[in-house]
Amino acid sequence: MEATSTQRSRFTADLIPGLTTAAVVVPKALAYATIAGLPVQAGLFAAMVPMVVYAVLGTSRLLSVSTTTPIAILCATAIGEALRDNPGLDPLTAAATLSVLVGLMLIGARVLRFGFLANFISEPVLTGFKAGVGFVIVADQVPKLLGIHIHKEGFFRDVASIFAQAPELSWVTLAVALATFAVIYFSKRFLPKSPAPLLAVAAGIAASTVAGLEAAGVSVIGTIHGGFPALMLPQPSLFEAMWPAAAGIALISFTESIAAARAFVRKTDPPLDANRELLAIGAANAAGAFIGSIPAGGGTSQTAVSLKAGSQTQAASLVVAAVAFATLLFLAPVLALMPHATLAAVVIAYSIGLVNPAEMVAIRRVHTMEFRWALVACLGVMMLGTLKGILVAIVLSLLSLMLLANNPNVHEIRRKPGTNVFRPRSPEHPEDEIPPGLLIARPEGRIFFVNVGNVGEKINAMVRATTPQVILLDCSAMIGLEYTALKMLVEAEERLHAEGTELWMAALSPEVLALVQRTPLAERLGHERMFHNVEQAVAAFEARQPAPSQS
Repeated sequence: MEATSTQRSRFTADLIPGLTTAAVVVPKALAYATIAGLPVQAGLFAAMVPMVVYAVLGTSRLLSVSTTTPIAILCATAIGEALRDNPGLDPLTAAATLSVLVGLMLIGARVLRFGFLANFISEPVLTGFKAGVGFVIVADQVPKLLGIHIHKEGFFRDVASIFAQAPELSWVTLAVALATFAVIYFSKRFLPKSPAPLLAVAAGIAASTVAGLEAAGVSVIGTIHGGFPALMLPQPSLFEAMWPAAAGIALISFTESIAAARAFVRKTDPPLDANRELLAIGAANAAGAFIGSIPAGGGTSQTAVSLKAGSQTQAASLVVAAVAFATLLFLAPVLALMPHATLAAVVIAYSIGLVNPAEMVAIRRVHTMEFRWALVACLGVMMLGTLKGILVAIVLSLLSLMLLANNPNVHEIRRKPGTNVFRPRSPEHPEDEIPPGLLIARPEGRIFFVNVGNVGEKINAMVRATTPQVILLDCSAMIGLEYTALKMLVEAEERLHAEGTELWMAALSPEVLALVQRTPLAERLGHERMFHNVEQAVAAFEARQPAPSQS
């Protein structure tokens, strides 16, 4: 009885935050369906079943799962291609097929414990990808703001078509769009806690009803099939054509979801489980497929709203799902009067934030190469489309990782005078010293077949510059060695020995030490040339040097 009372009090505490979150989620769900080229009810479906399934299975207490702008734009391409190849295909059947594929892929990833894919796309590349998506969405929605129609042929051609047809715009439609932007702006400016998207949609519907905007030439949403959702069955014949898009959506869905969950986790919340999140988001997509839901994922903006509204548990998500269901049952005739220009304005207002110049500037300030990756990812989406653009993002992330792994730092180490502090040689500390005849080299990271050649070249350059008697490898920053690297190290020691130079090693981690002990190198070095730390090795080198002659 006490447990039931506690559950009831928790649900009551989440009721108002849930209603507040729903006021933002429901209008945006309609907008996302529009982006995807689906009937608007598909957006409401995503705010119902996927929201409930994640609330039951997910490990985040706050993550709000319906759908997001990048997912919607990826769906638009996949579903658009399916409809072109199958003109008689029901768009909701295409959405169901895509959703079930996304769900199965995520559940399969959970079985394989692929939770580490949460970090598969680097942050700079993801920033560029999202910026490209933001530009594509704006170009896609501007014709609806102007009341014109263009034949879509890609971002740059679409922009050119918009300018070419701009003189034919509908001034009434543009006025509706500008009024929607004004409602959103002033709501955020003077009523920061108000549900701006809901107010904008309500104002658009009211204007359409009172002023008869449809008769004035303003396009409206039109008939919405309300009531209980019908059972939708995925079409297996579409699997082969849709699986690449589903793979991209699955990756973006999981990446965005886990990023949002991590961004808003509280100290009192239980830890997130990335593999459990794969199951929860996968099951949410698979279940939503059977009512024709657009593919789902966790959204940063709606999760932020939920947090600010005071949500404590996933009970708030259950409230959002209930509101979406009630909207479908009772408000479909009202939503049918909404101008397309209003919905397009809401889409742009909440998608333009994907273009984040401040973040791009911050990336450039830290690392110019990663800034270039971000730009290429952005242009990849704009020039190649979203599906190929996400492949560009993945490839760029892998190339970035390969470049970083291929060129690890190798520092020449010297000692601060009068101390036992050893640090990389630098122009800022020309007074640092090292005993004559000793070279200390400190490689960083994991040394393996990709980068061992570069590491060897850097150490050889130091050897040529100093001609040492002893080369001391400071392994304190080396996290691991691979077989190829170990083999080259053994061969290097043999070559150096033949040339009259000794190889010493210090500060080996337990992993590196265990690997070295499995090779002939450990026997060749013995305890005399393997040390616990650099300080001990330098002391041993100094102890064996001849004492200065007394005159």
